[in-house]
Amino acid sequence: MYLAAYICLLVTLFCSLAGAAIGTAQLWQGRNSELRWLEYAQGLGSLCLLTASGILMYAFVVSDFSVDYVANYTDRALSLFYRCTAFWGGHEGSLLFWALMVSVCGTAFLFTLTYRSLSLETRNWFLVFFLAIMAFFGLLLSTWSNPFLQTVPAPADGQGLNPLLQNPGMIFHPPLLFLGYGGFVIPGCLALAQAMSTQKDPMHWLDVARPFTLTGWLFLTAGIVLGGWWAYMELGWGGYWAWDPVENASLLPWLIGTAALHTGIVETRRGKLHRVNIFLMSLTTVSAFFATYLVRGDVVNSVHAFGGNGTGPYLLVFVLAFLVVITFISALAKDENGRELGGLETREGFVVMTVWLLMALGLIILLATLWPVISKLWTERPIGLDQHFYNRVCLPLFTVLLAILVACPWLRWQGGLRDWRKMLIVLASFCGALIVFWRMGIQQALPLMSASLSVALLVSMVLLLLEKSTRAWMPSLMACLVHISVALVALGISFSGPYKQEVEIEMDRGGMAQVGPYTVTLSNLYEGRNTTFDFIEAELQISKDGSVVGTISPQRRLYDKFPRYAFSEATTHASLGNEFYATLLGVNGTKAVLRMSANPLVNWLWIGGALMSLAPLLGLRRKRRPSGEASENTER
Repeated sequence: MYLAAYICLLVTLFCSLAGAAIGTAQLWQGRNSELRWLEYAQGLGSLCLLTASGILMYAFVVSDFSVDYVANYTDRALSLFYRCTAFWGGHEGSLLFWALMVSVCGTAFLFTLTYRSLSLETRNWFLVFFLAIMAFFGLLLSTWSNPFLQTVPAPADGQGLNPLLQNPGMIFHPPLLFLGYGGFVIPGCLALAQAMSTQKDPMHWLDVARPFTLTGWLFLTAGIVLGGWWAYMELGWGGYWAWDPVENASLLPWLIGTAALHTGIVETRRGKLHRVNIFLMSLTTVSAFFATYLVRGDVVNSVHAFGGNGTGPYLLVFVLAFLVVITFISALAKDENGRELGGLETREGFVVMTVWLLMALGLIILLATLWPVISKLWTERPIGLDQHFYNRVCLPLFTVLLAILVACPWLRWQGGLRDWRKMLIVLASFCGALIVFWRMGIQQALPLMSASLSVALLVSMVLLLLEKSTRAWMPSLMACLVHISVALVALGISFSGPYKQEVEIEMDRGGMAQVGPYTVTLSNLYEGRNTTFDFIEAELQISKDGSVVGTISPQRRLYDKFPRYAFSEATTHASLGNEFYATLLGVNGTKAVLRMSANPLVNWLWIGGALMSLAPLLGLRRKRRPSGEASENTER
């Protein structure tokens, strides 16, 4: 059975290589008569990946420990739910899952009416680029990352799944990221295909790939938000973002993809940035592979990086080769509109500034993440940059980005204000929020500014929603809701980071501590045993303003399969205001060592992230744009 699964991986490799070769030969000869064979190759490769994935999933379900990958990431005590999700818990399985998602997206695209509306040459080019990517996946999976290696005789039990991965956030976080990466492959390849094609297509690639672009961005956003929530709930340090290299790896494609969405607006509305848009959309696909290189190429150290698998050099070669190709094609692409970009006083100028800021943030994060590698050029002791560097450099740029989002909707594409009364209301809301927050004690410059801009952005978007033209056009409504979610996320970050109140304390039974607005009493401290781990649990009673508001029980766990490490199970008392967060760090005699914090407005980050992930669903289908002044007002 597992030999059949491996043969499926080889078939995927050979079908993809053969399809790409046939397509290239046809393009060289100026023919497109064998296009159906390229489509068959993609369909067969997708079927083979699906079969291989099904066999691997079966191995997890029946706990077949003769498969090394199953033995490395599960054991008999693990529940069926976590055994299934262990599919993407390691390097080989997650790579297979990513390849499957890319292949499924590509096959789904082949069955769309918009694909059939494309010219034969454009379809041929698309399949050449797409099958080249699938061939690379097939090469990795059939050589250095084969998930079907076996050990005979099979061990009696597996090594178990890392307890940090036994969390709902990590169940959904990796698949959503891979769905995002897979979705962006379609517009990336299609942009390159239409740039290379000499035949005229009835639809622009932006419109053809729109559903995949938005769903790719949607899934990638949801994956990043869930990853932050997992870090907040599972790692036990009370934060949601530490600028970890793997966190940064997923953020890079998101920043570039978001920039591409904005250049797409300029091209759709103004007919400009054609070459830039091709480059950015295909760069999003390249950056997804580069993110994989960071995670799997022994480049960085992280709590959830996969090293020692031998794929790093090959991923880097593929990324560099792909980067050369997209740069060359973007530079040679025909740009029929040679008009200059609008000035900084126009909406067009503000959109371009947004793109520049997003790309600058991406470049800064990239260089900072690679700084330990770069610093090896002049020192034997690599220098790493901590979160203080990122906060000092990146957060001010994000604040400037908020200011641009506040003002942009009220500018005309040709320049000047389109509604000075509403702009005055927005400015008044900013000034009012600034005063209120200052009086509340928010006196650090950056949090004060970003929180006030968040309020102004909320007011700005509400005023837009009151306009009938905004509500009538789904893409405009989608953009408005996304920007509202950005404001909510920014508001949560502005307060929960700088104004978190945290204490680390030893407490006896009956002892009390003050954490922000909460009074905490240690009611009990006891030991216990679960099926797979021993634990120590602290029972904490939480009071606020003299009234008991709840009881929570953080734990310290020692798992049977991971005896060298103790894991903290953090707990929270949820609140839309100040959320109470507690971690049991250990026991000192009869005393509990606790880290407790009050995190203001942290849940608005998750609310905003959820809205940001759902809003793009409204824009999947583009209706006819409103005409006249309404059109001027609705485009974001």
